[in-house]
Amino acid sequence: MAAARPAPTSPGSIKRIVAASLIGTTIEWYDFFLYGSAAALVFNTLFFPSADPLVGTLIAFVTYAIGFAARPLGGIVFGHFGDKIGRKKLLVLSLLMMGGATFAMGLLPTYEAIGVWAPILLTVLRLVQGFALGGEWGGAVLIVSEHGGEKHRGFWASWPQAGAPGGNLLATGVLSLLAAVQSDAAFQSWGWRIPFLLSGLLVMIGLWIRVSVSESPVFLEAQAKAEAAAAAGAKEEAPVVEVFKRSWRDVLSAIGTRFGENISYYILTSFLLVYVTTHLGLSKSTALNAVLIGSAVHFVTIPMWGALSDRIGRRPVTLIGSVGMAVWAFVFFGLVDSKSFVVITLAVTAGLLLHGAMYGPQAAFISEMFDTKVRYSGASMGSQLASILAGALAPIIAVELLKDYGSSTPISVYLCAAAVVTTITVAVTRETLGRDLTRSRNEEPAATPSAVAAGDRA
Repeated sequence: MAAARPAPTSPGSIKRIVAASLIGTTIEWYDFFLYGSAAALVFNTLFFPSADPLVGTLIAFVTYAIGFAARPLGGIVFGHFGDKIGRKKLLVLSLLMMGGATFAMGLLPTYEAIGVWAPILLTVLRLVQGFALGGEWGGAVLIVSEHGGEKHRGFWASWPQAGAPGGNLLATGVLSLLAAVQSDAAFQSWGWRIPFLLSGLLVMIGLWIRVSVSESPVFLEAQAKAEAAAAAGAKEEAPVVEVFKRSWRDVLSAIGTRFGENISYYILTSFLLVYVTTHLGLSKSTALNAVLIGSAVHFVTIPMWGALSDRIGRRPVTLIGSVGMAVWAFVFFGLVDSKSFVVITLAVTAGLLLHGAMYGPQAAFISEMFDTKVRYSGASMGSQLASILAGALAPIIAVELLKDYGSSTPISVYLCAAAVVTTITVAVTRETLGRDLTRSRNEEPAATPSAVAAGDRA
């Protein structure tokens, strides 16, 4: 007998699930971005002292990149168990790991106190952060995508995406407040620890909300089918093996889709802090407040881009962002170089609006590329491999280009090239709008009318 089709999630339930995913994701990104901001502002002197400020910053960003290196491993491990035992359990574990590592960072002694052990311990905790975040993204967007119906999947699934600017908004806001009320000496001495210790309280709130959500009905149906097949003697390969054997093209599509989005985000936020303070000689508050305002607009508009992708398709909305970013790459630094706070804020906000067009539809787009039994593994691997190739290296490459050339032009070329990679990838990837997530690719008709129409409009 065929397994019963999962009942549609009620409007009240989907809102609770979205809220749980958004709050949990916001907290995890708060923890992750907090390190990036601190690497640009204090870690370069407290944990990686150097005579040249840019060299110290570069070393700090190398450990920042190490967190990205752990993300694919986290994606593989969390993806495997998420496809085997469910999305919810892994989401709780990822939040505990991330929060614990961040809280511990706030307690670390500095280089002056314990010497080389300070950067070593900081690096280990950064690895734990990266491992946890590698499993967070896939689970958070999948549990919403699989609860949400086809008609509004792009909108609902974009809310966990808003957790990224939400976390950045929270991290930058706390740092900006401390920078405003404390002297530079006090902030360098102990004030920087407060945002890290605050993570402990935020994690408790996130856990209280996250444990209340129900497991994905799409996953439960797939699990029942797998158990029936196993009882009949069928053998299944590990999800990661099956992904690379049968869905490697989709993994490459996910990597290319995220490439320009990832690089642009870390240049517009993390690297901007270095550029404004070190290259332009402006205050920390100028950069932090510009990112703060831009992140607020970014947070609000990401779900709007997701909703638009439900109407015209994932591909057209993503292409608006990638093509726009390729052009904005050359406008952005020219505006920042004005040294005007208002103009810098406009430059960051416009850039993040374009980033949101790539990021908003991404959760539904990548989720719809994979079958349920390998969806957590496939989505996590594609997104986290992109993080190593793109986001991990972006601040390092940008700092090195600035150090070697003393100009923003090479950075603009780098950002433009990244956006072009995403544009080409999305242009050759098939539209996924309208896909039934309960069916495997082999069970689907060739294309749905809505998907064909959306693909034609792209």
